[in-house]
Amino acid sequence: MSFSRNVLLWMSQNEWLKKHVPTWRFVKKAVKKFMPGETEDAAFEASIKYSSNNIQIVITKLGENIAQLNDAELVRDHYLQLIDKINLSSLDVEISVKLTQLGFDLSEEKTKLFVTEIAKKIFNNLRNTFYIDIESSDYTQRTVDFYKNILLGSENVGLCLQAYLYRTEKDLTELLELNSSIRLVKGAYKEPADIAFPEKAKVDENYFLLSKMMMNKTLEKNLRMIYATHDEKLIARIIDESKNIGLKKEQLEFQMLYGIKSSFQRKLAAEGFKVRVLISYGQSWYPWYLRRLAERPANVWFVLKNLIS
Repeated sequence: MSFSRNVLLWMSQNEWLKKHVPTWRFVKKAVKKFMPGETEDAAFEASIKYSSNNIQIVITKLGENIAQLNDAELVRDHYLQLIDKINLSSLDVEISVKLTQLGFDLSEEKTKLFVTEIAKKIFNNLRNTFYIDIESSDYTQRTVDFYKNILLGSENVGLCLQAYLYRTEKDLTELLELNSSIRLVKGAYKEPADIAFPEKAKVDENYFLLSKMMMNKTLEKNLRMIYATHDEKLIARIIDESKNIGLKKEQLEFQMLYGIKSSFQRKLAAEGFKVRVLISYGQSWYPWYLRRLAERPANVWFVLKNLIS
């Protein structure tokens, strides 16, 4: 793991920085690279622009590790209201949420209730999938177990998995047998070398291995599998492999973040691949933003250049 990535991940967890950095005006300006604003209205405005390029949207209200269940109830209520807003629009928008934002640290029973409520309303009103974001490795086993339990009563729930964890191949094998919808990412948290691949090249190879498992399952059962990466070389390998096994373009779905490689997103959509962009909003953006920079530290220089100009 590079020194700059380590520094950025340390900054994302530092309590003093979490408290003070978000108040600095120039930092708020820099955040614009990765999110259109702090409100759902800003997210919706950005969604309209993407839809004109045949790119659909996933949105999430930033926040994690809430301190009391009352806050989790407010998050639940926010998403229930958001579903109504999406339903009134003409946009194809899905929702993705971290479990710790819904009280996972405090009560798994309550979290299950909240997730079930949101998933049910999404199914009834939007007829699409509600995604559970994966968090740091401290939560991986609990999240996978929670997801398996949720699937028993809510079939329209998908799960995010991280390619940098050694355990993910086993998790993916088990979840594919349950006909799960999986969104595969590389991973954005600081993890020890005994549980995660420390070198980028090995993460990339594991990502491709897992992608092949997912593509074969799509071929077998037409399951929805999502490849969430900005790595153009890796995407090219996935596309080549999909051709080799006989997958159609519309059976491949790529997801990327708002503000990163926008022209490449449009290119993939124009070529007939499914593309969704994750748009985040909310005031609790600091740790999320630093993890985004850590995924590709070169983005730091891009942000600084934009600030200076």
